[in-house]
Amino acid sequence: MIPSNTVSTMYLLLVFFIINGCSGRRDAETADLVIHNAKIFTVNDENPQATAVAIKGEMIIAVGDYKMIRKYIDKGKTKVIDAGGKLVIPGFNDAHAHFGPVNIDYIELRYTTNPAILTEKVKEKVAEVVPGQLIRGGHWEHEMFIDKKWPAKELIDPVSPDNPVLLHRADGHSVLVNSYVLKASGITKDTPDPYGGEIQRDPETGEPTGILKETAQNLIKTGAIETVYSEEEKNMRREKGWNAAFDMAARDGVTSIQMPGGGDAEYMLQRKKAGKLTLRIDVAGYFTDDMKKLHMYDSLRKEYPRENRWIRFGYIKGFIDGTLGSATALFFEPFEDEPETSGLPQMPYDELERKVLLCDSMGFQIGIHAIGSKGNNWVLNAYENALKVNGRNNSRHRIEHAQILIEKDIPRFAELGVIASMQPTHCITDKRFCEKRIGRERSKFAYPWKSLLNEGTKIAFGTDYSVELLNPMEGLYAAVTRKDRMGEEDGGWFPKEKISMEEAIRLYTLGSAYAQFMEDRKGMIKEGYLADMVILDRDLFNIHEDEIMKTRVDYTIVGGKIVFER
Repeated sequence: MIPSNTVSTMYLLLVFFIINGCSGRRDAETADLVIHNAKIFTVNDENPQATAVAIKGEMIIAVGDYKMIRKYIDKGKTKVIDAGGKLVIPGFNDAHAHFGPVNIDYIELRYTTNPAILTEKVKEKVAEVVPGQLIRGGHWEHEMFIDKKWPAKELIDPVSPDNPVLLHRADGHSVLVNSYVLKASGITKDTPDPYGGEIQRDPETGEPTGILKETAQNLIKTGAIETVYSEEEKNMRREKGWNAAFDMAARDGVTSIQMPGGGDAEYMLQRKKAGKLTLRIDVAGYFTDDMKKLHMYDSLRKEYPRENRWIRFGYIKGFIDGTLGSATALFFEPFEDEPETSGLPQMPYDELERKVLLCDSMGFQIGIHAIGSKGNNWVLNAYENALKVNGRNNSRHRIEHAQILIEKDIPRFAELGVIASMQPTHCITDKRFCEKRIGRERSKFAYPWKSLLNEGTKIAFGTDYSVELLNPMEGLYAAVTRKDRMGEEDGGWFPKEKISMEEAIRLYTLGSAYAQFMEDRKGMIKEGYLADMVILDRDLFNIHEDEIMKTRVDYTIVGGKIVFER
């Protein structure tokens, strides 16, 4: 006969196992969200693939298979997503995006092939606004025009006599303005070109054509042409524009953005408190030797330190040259199609080096825009000098774009610990005219992703939005094909520089996280990491290249919360 106290003990144990054991949960935490029946590319070399992941709060608490993950499920508390075998990857981290409120009145001219469209679009917008109201637009690319010629003010003057018009080129380094703007800004045939800029002029008359390049854009007197809105109107337009921008990022699976200069940390904090911040963001400063500004940036990085998860102060951003499309990138030799110029340096080398030494000595991470081979060489030289003078301090300085290099500079990135912050879509945009601009020989080392990786370089991918679209699928397509967006029959432009889809995703996630000192908690689907991930409607590893840009995001998850569901 079993003693009564033993029966009681057995009864209690039986109840315990019924409550805790049958569910399979034992002492496991209860997850807020579980994704299972998925093909998970974790970007974690120690556990590269999985089929299920459990999330609690902002963090990933387990990665494995459903048998392992199911113990974290409480049917009354855990949201469960059956991914249906679809691909899950870490959220995209755009390492270089000019993210801001969408201008609801902007004239979109991306991929325009007929310059007459500029006339039509401006005419339509003039009919919608009042005289004197500023009209903005852009993303035109004259190399896509039928005649491949720079547009001139005569295209838009007849339809906009009473409105100022600013139409920026796709790269943002040149702008087409009408005569209204030239007159209001006092820009005439006698106005000298500023340092680092050019007022394009008619070769016969010397009159401005309406194209202002680089620093010549600063000659525009915005105060004389800017539309004045009431405070209420400004706030309404701004909020509507910001909401559209965040919606776009969530739809595209972008869970983090690094601003290349600027950014409103205070506004982001307001959105965070209101529960409307649906991505993580790094704001940034501008490259300077003004101690007052540097002390202000120092205060910002203390207020929004690297340890923050949502809003952080990133790097100090500067320019050494312009762009390939505007023929203002800095090269050792002249352009093939414009032999009178080899580019427009935005400052003398001595000034660049002095500023790099100062910012580096103060512990700032620096990112310098460099497109041309000489521009990249100058920045590498300045970083190398800072290393000699100030010592190695894990600064992770960056070159933003790093587009066209000379062969001997390729290994220097890894040697100096310099990050190549690159935007693969620039390759398939610029390849249409790169060889025309600089010839085939110099083009061999344009957008050399594979060569840089082979040397051990840390690369971070982004888009340079709004120069290019924010959608990362275009960047992935560009990285693995180096082909025109419409497709091509051959192996792509300088195919030896193509990379695999696995490498491309890695550079868009963990690579970008490394560039912002967050590789220890972001960029992988790994236990203890931030729960930022996307579920895609196609398997990027097993589709034809023509399908890559058609891939859509089904779910975007940031900090464990679903911010977009298709």
